[in-house]
Amino acid sequence: MTHDIPSYDIQSLLTRVQKPGRYTGGELNQIVKPWEQTRTRIALAFPDIYDLGMSNLGLAILYDLINHEEDMLAERTFSPWADMEHAMRQAEIPLFSLETHRPIGEFDILGISLPYETLYTNTLNLLDLARIPIRSELRSIEDPLIIAGGHATLNPEPMAPFIDAFVIGEGEDVMLEIARTYQGWKDSGEDRQALLRSLASLWGVYVPDLYRVHYLENGTLSHVESLAPEAPMPVLKRIVSKLPPPVTRFIVPFIDITHNRIPIEIMRGCTRGCRFCQAGMITRPVRERPVE
Repeated sequence: MTHDIPSYDIQSLLTRVQKPGRYTGGELNQIVKPWEQTRTRIALAFPDIYDLGMSNLGLAILYDLINHEEDMLAERTFSPWADMEHAMRQAEIPLFSLETHRPIGEFDILGISLPYETLYTNTLNLLDLARIPIRSELRSIEDPLIIAGGHATLNPEPMAPFIDAFVIGEGEDVMLEIARTYQGWKDSGEDRQALLRSLASLWGVYVPDLYRVHYLENGTLSHVESLAPEAPMPVLKRIVSKLPPPVTRFIVPFIDITHNRIPIEIMRGCTRGCRFCQAGMITRPVRERPVE
């Protein structure tokens, strides 16, 4: 994977779009780290517009967590609105990060947040705009590792052909484990399949390539077969037993966003356990943060 930054004239596009502030970066509290002084470079993607993605607490947690590691960096990217996407495709400019405007294809790992199913098609468009092969089987070691997590990945099969590895459950602990596993694989010089096998051995990581899914004649799921000793069946949901300290340095956008406020997560999970509630069932068990 090369790390030379192509010269793209992004500034010239900003006069042609509705909200240039979605694409400039440079907000208060954003983190920009020297590229060559880090071992693992991670792009965190929310496959919807900036206004919605910047309202997502999960993205803010991972951004803060990764950038606290000296040898890692995290930068953000979002799906452009239709006007910017049209301008980017017309100018042949690939999807880029907000912090440094570096092409997403230059990163080691692309972590995609999928809180709901309506972002499935946006994700495919995001990969295409980033010039990353959409189907995982077509990717090589030159392409970023594609990770997806969030509530919508508790049922990973609809997106299985396009994602290298899913995080089933909560991502704070496992995201750093994935990055460390990637570092070890990169140092080893082994093939991409070796990386996938190593990832599958992590608690809460589902690697579709190492499983075969069987369906009944009516299209419903019959069973899932593991194809490798490193791939457990079932894959157990990852749970963070003790919530980490909350994010205290939030990025302050230049433009108005959907949830223009400071979110404070005082607890995770719900004591009610209503069967119809996706969030209540997925985020079990209940954990509370102390007032201190």
